[in-house]
Amino acid sequence: MPALEKIIVSNFRNIAFQELFFSPNVNCISGNNGEGKTNLLDAVWYLSMTKSPLSSSDRFNFRHGEEEFSISGTYRMQNGLGSRFAVQVTAGGEKKLLRDDKPYQKISDHIGVLPIVMVSPSDTSLVSESAEERRRFVNSVLSQMDREYLSAVQQYNRLLVQRNRVLKGFAVDRDLLSVLDAKMQRHAVYIYDVRRRFAEDISPIVASYYGEVSGGREEVAVSYESDLDRAPLDRLLAESYEKDMTLGHTTAGVHRDDFVFSMSGYPIRRCGSQGQQKSFLVSLKFAQYDLMKKAYGFAPTLLLDDVFDKLDMKRIANLLTMVAGSDFGQIFITDSNKVRMASLVDRLTDDRAYFECTAGTFARQ
Repeated sequence: MPALEKIIVSNFRNIAFQELFFSPNVNCISGNNGEGKTNLLDAVWYLSMTKSPLSSSDRFNFRHGEEEFSISGTYRMQNGLGSRFAVQVTAGGEKKLLRDDKPYQKISDHIGVLPIVMVSPSDTSLVSESAEERRRFVNSVLSQMDREYLSAVQQYNRLLVQRNRVLKGFAVDRDLLSVLDAKMQRHAVYIYDVRRRFAEDISPIVASYYGEVSGGREEVAVSYESDLDRAPLDRLLAESYEKDMTLGHTTAGVHRDDFVFSMSGYPIRRCGSQGQQKSFLVSLKFAQYDLMKKAYGFAPTLLLDDVFDKLDMKRIANLLTMVAGSDFGQIFITDSNKVRMASLVDRLTDDRAYFECTAGTFARQ
C-alpha cells in the first residue's frame, strides 16, 4: 500500500515551506485552531486527488501574496519501491503533475494511484447542501476505484456543455442535438449502473458503522435517485426537448442524480439531530474506506481532521480499532488536544509520529 514517507510543501495556504518525514502508520498533528493543521492534511489530499477537498478552485490555495504553490511527496509504493509525485500550480491556472520527474499525459491518469479517504468537519455539506455535493463525493470515491467511470463522467460532462451551448443558440440544430444525445446515452448508462451498485454496496456498511458510532437504534440507509429510473436518457431528452429549448439547458440526465441519506425511512437532513447527522457522516466515510480497501486489496490513506471533537471518545476509539485491525494503512489525525489524541493513538500502535503546528510551521515532537 502507498505510504507517504516525506512531503515538501511550498506556499500552500499558510504553509511557507515545510519538509516533513512521516510514520508509515499513524501521524498525529496537534495545535490550536487556525494554526494550519488542516492545511497539511489538505496538502496530502492534493497529492492524491490533484485538487483541494474544500474548493474546486485553486485560487484559495496560494499563500497570501504568492503566485505559485507546489507540493511533492515521496511514497513507498505497494511493490516496495519508492516513487516521487509533485504538483506545481501557478496563479495563471497552469498545473503540472509529475511522477518521478516525468509529466503525466493527462492529470486524470493519476486519480486512483494514491487512494485516499478524508473525514472532516466540511462533510456536513453532504447533508445540508444540494445534490451536487453528494454527486461530487460519490464521484471522488468511484473515480479512484474505476478509471472507466472517471472517463465516462468526464465525457458526459463535456457533451452536456456542448448540448447546453446548442440549446442557447439562436437557431437550434435538432440533428446535432440527436448526435449529442446518442453519445450522452452511452456514457449515462455506465454512470447510472455504477452509481446504483455503489449505493447498494455502501448502504449496509454505513448502517453497520452507524450502530458502532451512535449506539442508537435508528435504521440508516443510502439510496440512489436518478432520472434514468424512469426511462433511458435518449428518451428523456426527446421528451424534454421543448422544455430544454425554453430554458436553454438540459433538464434531464445523470447530472441531476442524487443520493438520499435516510434515517428510519426519512431524510436525515430533516429528521436527524446534529449528533445523529455527524455520526452518519463519519459512518459514511468509514464505509467508503472499507469499500476502497476491498477494491484495492490494501488500505487507502486515511485523513481524520478534527474528528475527536465531534463524537464520543469511546466510540471513536472503537471505530479506530475496527478500522485499524491488523492491516490498516497510513493514518493522519489532527486534534487541538494533544493529550486526548495520544490517549487513543498510543493504544493503537507503537509506530506513530507527533507534530505540533504553530502558524503553518510543523515541528516533530
